[in-house]
Amino acid sequence: MNVLCVVAHPDDEILGVGGTLARHANAGDDVHIAILSNGVMSRYDSDEAAQSEIDERSMRAREACEIIGGSVEVCDFPDNSFDTVPLLDIVQTIEGEIKEHNPEIVYTHHHGDLNVDHELACRATITATRPLSDSCVDRVLAFETLSATEWAVPKSSNAFQPTTFVDISEYHNTKMDALRVYERELREPPHPRNPVTVKKNAQVWGAKSGFDAAEPFQLLRETR
Repeated sequence: MNVLCVVAHPDDEILGVGGTLARHANAGDDVHIAILSNGVMSRYDSDEAAQSEIDERSMRAREACEIIGGSVEVCDFPDNSFDTVPLLDIVQTIEGEIKEHNPEIVYTHHHGDLNVDHELACRATITATRPLSDSCVDRVLAFETLSATEWAVPKSSNAFQPTTFVDISEYHNTKMDALRVYERELREPPHPRNPVTVKKNAQVWGAKSGFDAAEPFQLLRETR
């Protein structure tokens, strides 16, 4: 089975779906991650000032993906500014990843996240995976991203309501090892993007679904 994960920034892939991707890889599935932005430029005034951190974060993305057993491509859409570029450009980039990797399953962000890049990554993914007769994609699932999903403006239309739960009990340590690669993006407690919180969150979702640890997903589309 081929698996594609489409995320906005480096570390989103581990925070949201790292355990599930590790499980796929362990089962022999081909796992590829498309990271649409370097996740850095919004912190700097110029490309030159940001370049060293861009290089470092791209290196960390490759290291984290190696830990979970996947490959990765880091694109260069503007950080926290996906709304400043044509959505079609993002859609076509994702379509290129789909054409290259032929995934049956695609994972992406929840559409109701606070972060605009997450929201538009989801919208572009849904567009790129529309169920055409020649599409290879059977399922599209959205995941939560701590400090983005739960911090959104609360309304019924953007609530994260998971319908699918994946047992990551045997892969949670792998997820945490990969997450520690992004140490500069982690925060001290109390903060959602903290290793202790991430671990407890997986345990809570596991308790709700009958596992020691789980990752939750909202099924966006399935064709059979």
